[in-house]
Amino acid sequence: MKKLSKSEHLKIFSYMLKIRRFEERSAQLYGMGHIGGFCHLYIGQEAVVVGVLMTIHKNDSVVTTYRDHGHMIARGLDPKKIMAELTGRADGYSAGKGGSMHMFSKENNFYGGHGIVGAQVPIGTGIAFTHKYNGDKNICRTYIGDGAMNNGQVFEAFNLAALWELPVLYIIENNKYGMGTSVDRAAAGSDLYKRGEAFGIKGEIVDGMNVYSVIKAADKAGEYVRSGKGPYILEVQTYRYRGHSMSDPAKYRTKDELEEYKNSDPIEIVRAEILKKKFATESELEKISKEIIEEVKAAADFALQSKFPSSEELYTDVYI
Repeated sequence: MKKLSKSEHLKIFSYMLKIRRFEERSAQLYGMGHIGGFCHLYIGQEAVVVGVLMTIHKNDSVVTTYRDHGHMIARGLDPKKIMAELTGRADGYSAGKGGSMHMFSKENNFYGGHGIVGAQVPIGTGIAFTHKYNGDKNICRTYIGDGAMNNGQVFEAFNLAALWELPVLYIIENNKYGMGTSVDRAAAGSDLYKRGEAFGIKGEIVDGMNVYSVIKAADKAGEYVRSGKGPYILEVQTYRYRGHSMSDPAKYRTKDELEEYKNSDPIEIVRAEILKKKFATESELEKISKEIIEEVKAAADFALQSKFPSSEELYTDVYI
């Protein structure tokens, strides 16, 4: 992995903090009734998606789970249009019809946001098949939650990806809980990435609270996949600070457990590294923080001022 520059360190900090503040604002809007349906926040997991972002090529594809707001921000998409989609407005990325779980931007090679657990895995594998068929040297990063790792379609996808040596990087975001069930109670065997060994898929475990560890592992894995050697699995061990969704009080875990993870907060690790290397001062980081708060506020204002879809939209983007 190449040495990260000052600008790259500040980019990492800015993107992670933007995701954190965006999600906090989303929680407020949900509580005020502006966001309907389900809403799954990414708070605590920012190092995963931003770490992978730092290794992505422009035309690579991404497909993910329903915890997708942070993924879209990390891909460089407009927070205003993301928030508009969250609030069901016509200016959103899915024209207000996808909501929190089903955001999509084909022009940015972002293929969702999928509400069905594990459904994105065969889709991401299919996108990787397209990359190989077209010979374009791009890869598909397919994110999987730990809860989906017990679903049959995941293993069907693994089998085809290995058999056809598809350019797909599977990233298991292991945040320790599938809904309210600890992964230790739901999954036999301690290492989820080893599920790929039966198909000859290589993989490794990564500290998902440290963005620098994620960058190093994602860079190595991405080059492996891009070189034509077939799929690879990264099990990125992370932790969500909030409940599974906004309706989940997360009473299945202790306050001590939560505080233990907060002591190694991913954003604070980056802040400390920037200060240590003298890439910025406390006041300069505070300035970035204030700018991000204003950007997120502007996104919320834009969303709430945007119009709802017209009734005619009920008949568009449907099969029949």
